[in-house]
Amino acid sequence: MARVRAVNADLLARNAHLELMNEKMRRDKYGASSERSRRLLEQLEIAFEELEADASAAEIEGEIAAAKTTSVAAFTRKRGTRRDFPADLPREDVVIPASEQCPCCGSDDLGRLPPDITETLEKVPARHKVIRTIREKVSCRQCEKISQPPAPFHVTPRGMFGPHFLANLVFQKYGLHQPLNSQRDRLEAEGIPLSLSTLADQVGAVAAVTRPLFLLLEAHVLAADRLHADDTTVPLLAKYKMLIATEK
Repeated sequence: MARVRAVNADLLARNAHLELMNEKMRRDKYGASSERSRRLLEQLEIAFEELEADASAAEIEGEIAAAKTTSVAAFTRKRGTRRDFPADLPREDVVIPASEQCPCCGSDDLGRLPPDITETLEKVPARHKVIRTIREKVSCRQCEKISQPPAPFHVTPRGMFGPHFLANLVFQKYGLHQPLNSQRDRLEAEGIPLSLSTLADQVGAVAAVTRPLFLLLEAHVLAADRLHADDTTVPLLAKYKMLIATEK
C-alpha cells in the first residue's frame, strides 16, 4: 500500500509539472502577459510544489515500508539531472580521513586514490549583533580641558540601526513585499523585540536620507522624450477598513 501511494503521488506530481510546463510554453508562444495569466502560473506552481512535496514524502515512506519486507521492492522516482551549484559560491571542505591501516588485512602499505566528493548546499543563518562604539575621553592636567574624538557617521539620526540592517529592512518591505509587522514578528522570534512604530520610523528615516538619490533618478527618467508605464492595477487594502470593521 505504501508503494502504491508513492506511485500515485508521483503520477500526480508529474501531471502537475506537465500542466505547468504547458502553460509556460503557451504563455511564451502567444505572449499572454496579462495579470490573469500570471496568477494562473502562480496557482499552478503552488499546486505543483504541494504535490511534489507529497510525492517525496510518499517515496520515503514507501522505502521505509519496503525495508521491512523482502517481497515488495521500493519505488524510486525518476528525477532530472541535478544542476551543479554555482562556482562562485564559497566552499567549505570537510575531509573524512581514510583509515591508516587496511581494514581487511591490517597492512599500512596503502595507496591514495581519488576521493569521492559530495556537495551539499547549506545555509548560514543571519546573525544579528550590537556594535558598541566606545569614544574615549581624556582630561588635560595642564588646562583641565576634556577632549573626545567625534562621533562616527550614522545613516539615520541617533544611530540605533546600522546600514546593513536598514538596507535589509527596506528591501524586505519594498523588494519582497514583507510588511513591517511580519518583520517585527520574525525579529521577535529571534529574540530581538522591536515595536512596529520603531521600524516604521526607520523606514521614514531611510526615505528622507535617500531622497537626494531619488531626485536624481527622477530627473534622469523624466528627461526622456517618452515614458512607458504598466497600467496593471494592484489591489490595495482600503485605509482604515480594518479599524472600521473592528469598531462595528
